[in-house]
Amino acid sequence: MPSEPPKIRIGISACLLGQEVRYNGGHKRDAFLTDTFGRYVEWVAVCPEVELGMGTPRPPIRLERMGEEVRLVMPSTGEDYTEPMRVWSRRRAEALAGMELDGYVLKKDSPSCGMERVKVYPGSGQPSKDGRGLFAEALIARLPDLPVEEEGRLNDPPLRENFIARVFVHHRWRVGEREGWTRAGLMRFHERHKFLLMGRNQSGMRRLGRLLGEAGKDTPAEELAAAYRAGLTEILRRPATRRGHTNVLHHLAGFVSDALDGEDRAELAETIERYRLGLVPLIVPLTLIRHHVRRQGVAYLQDQVYLEPHPHELMLLNHV
Repeated sequence: MPSEPPKIRIGISACLLGQEVRYNGGHKRDAFLTDTFGRYVEWVAVCPEVELGMGTPRPPIRLERMGEEVRLVMPSTGEDYTEPMRVWSRRRAEALAGMELDGYVLKKDSPSCGMERVKVYPGSGQPSKDGRGLFAEALIARLPDLPVEEEGRLNDPPLRENFIARVFVHHRWRVGEREGWTRAGLMRFHERHKFLLMGRNQSGMRRLGRLLGEAGKDTPAEELAAAYRAGLTEILRRPATRRGHTNVLHHLAGFVSDALDGEDRAELAETIERYRLGLVPLIVPLTLIRHHVRRQGVAYLQDQVYLEPHPHELMLLNHV
């Protein structure tokens, strides 16, 4: 029996795994993350408040605006946790940087873990939703290329699919980095991910291709890899649109259409059009294209990440 591939390591807010670490002694267990995605993941659980020593249960904390500053305070006691949390967060983010993470899932709305739109309370009046948790801030600053998402946003199917696709791209990138990037290795990576990038930003995909193709022979591979990764991260932050996917599907169809008879060609064109109109999910035309690629043995497409960006058991493409 072949051994199972190693699980991908992902950081997560501990309460999302069902750990009772919230201020009220409860948790916010997320069934998709624990039961479905968790089959492929080794979780690294973090709770900033507990690890800082606040205990459970505890009085709630929140972000408050004081002049030009945003502080982390416990209103019931008036205690200010801003500097202790910032110091701890930088240290924890540094430790996580050495753990070969391929992603991170944060708890939404948390004054420590919230990635965006966290409430910031003024001296008086209604709170604004323009804050970021102090730990989330330190994590993103230390690991700017790491796929990071909030569990609330993962309820949106395109955002969920994009995050998990990014996680697996990040994992493949790390493997290449560990083996040592060469110019040829970067070119192979780009070719494998070409259509995944095209669906998100076609001009960005071409820009990365030119970066590799036009770089001088004296350009160090490490420098080229750093520039490529920055562009890769930027492109992958936004999920592909239906229009972007439709464009990719037409490109893929171009590789198999000439070998099809009139009936099969019409079926493929009609299936792509039905996807464009929102009548079927992406998995329908993609499955048909995979079938033709396998049957025809189209070598160039058989290794394309776009055709299977993540384990099909997750069924993510059934909902976009």
